[in-house]
Amino acid sequence: MSKLPVISGKECIKALEKTGYKVIRQKGSHIVLTTSNPTNMLVVPNHKEIDRGTLRAIIRQANLTIDEFISLLK
Repeated sequence: MSKLPVISGKECIKALEKTGYKVIRQKGSHIVLTTSNPTNMLVVPNHKEIDRGTLRAIIRQANLTIDEFISLLK
């Protein structure tokens, strides 16, 4: 298992968009992404650095492994 990288909210959103997520709305610094099939919704904070626990929860909710997510960042 790879170590979680320290990334920004924008980098996280770019990686998730590669898997089919689309930004549907934003309220303050929280951006909501969704997929159509199967329906899934994620909330990503648009911060300079996302906490590791928050990033791990986002990856888990997206049904990805840490290694899959890291490969999407490249």
